[in-house]
Amino acid sequence: MLRNHLVPSFSFLQSRGASSSELTKIVSTVPKLLGKRGHKTLSLYYDFVKESLEADKSSKYETLCQSFPQGNLENKKRNVSVLRELGMPHKLLFPLLISVGQPVCGKDRFNTSLKKVVEMGFDPTTAKFVKALHVSYEMNDKTIEEKVNVYKMLGFAVEDVWVIFKKWPYSLKYSEEKITQTIETLKMCGLRGFSRDECVMIVTCFPMCFGLSAETVKKKTEFVVKKMNWSLKDITMFPQVL
Repeated sequence: MLRNHLVPSFSFLQSRGASSSELTKIVSTVPKLLGKRGHKTLSLYYDFVKESLEADKSSKYETLCQSFPQGNLENKKRNVSVLRELGMPHKLLFPLLISVGQPVCGKDRFNTSLKKVVEMGFDPTTAKFVKALHVSYEMNDKTIEEKVNVYKMLGFAVEDVWVIFKKWPYSLKYSEEKITQTIETLKMCGLRGFSRDECVMIVTCFPMCFGLSAETVKKKTEFVVKKMNWSLKDITMFPQVL
């Protein structure tokens, strides 16, 4: 199935004049490119990646985003230039450009969001930076404050919330129901359940647990406790087993 999709894509790109070495370089830089279907779409994004790589060599981004119809062109040119100057690699820049939120289309809002993320110490060369930029761009201060208050009501200190955010930026995107459900599930796990303080420790250390279903958390906890003879305290210290 995958081969049936990749072979025509490679053949089409070669028919447009792309050499084997050029194809190898561009596809290895942004593998997600091959996930695009349709010759028009594939051409659009292939040309962008190619121009982006060439822009790196000349430090010129004047024509970098001209093929992209969505959003404000001048904003995209400027924002792409800023992100590249910060050191963001193409493999992260490309998904950012085609994402639903389109944060690189903004101007003042983009500047504010980028400033927040940089000041918080996120590394522009990592996926966490992109996630944090998305969250900062999509959520206004009031919404973020409301999410922080949800965590506070569940026993987290404000400092804990930002430690969690640094580890897993999407932690602020979860609904109040999802956040509360995760904590309540932890309280019911094992023979006695985790205490409130233990729940805080688990989430602070391993915030990705928010992405797990209640059933998964219960099953993994039971397995570790019953089959591996771990105590709940052990899980609190090493919640990555969940």
